[in-house]
Amino acid sequence: MVWYTARRLHEALAGRALTRSDFRVPRLATADLTGDVVTETASRGKHLLTRTTSGLTVHTHLRMDGSWRVRPAAEQVKDSHRIRLVLANDDWQAVGYQLGVVELIRTSEEPQLTGHLGPDLLGPDWDCAEAVRRLSAEPGRPIGEALLDQRNLAGIGNLKRDFQARFVTEPSPGTDYSLELTPLESQGSLEKLFLLVDRKHFYILQARIQDPMGNVTQISFSKIQFDNKLSDSLFTFTPPKGVEVFHMPGSTPAGGPEK
Repeated sequence: MVWYTARRLHEALAGRALTRSDFRVPRLATADLTGDVVTETASRGKHLLTRTTSGLTVHTHLRMDGSWRVRPAAEQVKDSHRIRLVLANDDWQAVGYQLGVVELIRTSEEPQLTGHLGPDLLGPDWDCAEAVRRLSAEPGRPIGEALLDQRNLAGIGNLKRDFQARFVTEPSPGTDYSLELTPLESQGSLEKLFLLVDRKHFYILQARIQDPMGNVTQISFSKIQFDNKLSDSLFTFTPPKGVEVFHMPGSTPAGGPEK
């Protein structure tokens, strides 16, 4: 949910100058980012980080009830006491409702917020070996408690608080863990989440996401290996001649290979 929200915000805001910023929290009532250019929005665990070229980061956290909605800039959005933040450009407007945290910090200060977190399951810096090392540091600790500790793995959330969790099949020796997670509160596009977890190393082998319409997105992981020293050339793509290329923030400059 948080990763998807970050991606949606990034698609709407990154690379564009803000034409409006409206902070509706008392301590930031006078803050104005109009004219600043958003470089990216990234997620770190359950934190959302929207960075700008001026070296500032808008830090938001959904908590239990928060959400971001992205609408065309020309669309009239009904005013609401639940709105905490609006960021808009010429094309899109992002409206944050009931956000649990709204802060404006220097980008250089982000480690003070997220430096304690373990590897992010959906982050570009995901390090499975490090996650296993952290989880294995306390072998006698219950698996559910260890997985919920953000210092081990970032982004899973508090299953006991946010979800009703149950084993799809009762655990038995030699079999992987099969979990069904149902949100206790509405999560918008998430109706249920099914996880298949490797019993020995706690790798996530499969994730199935079911939305309220019954649509299911399934992601499976197989032949999991670590530190294979893969060449960067395996992830390099050179577009054919005549193809128009749009460069996202942080991508290779024009004329270079696409990744």
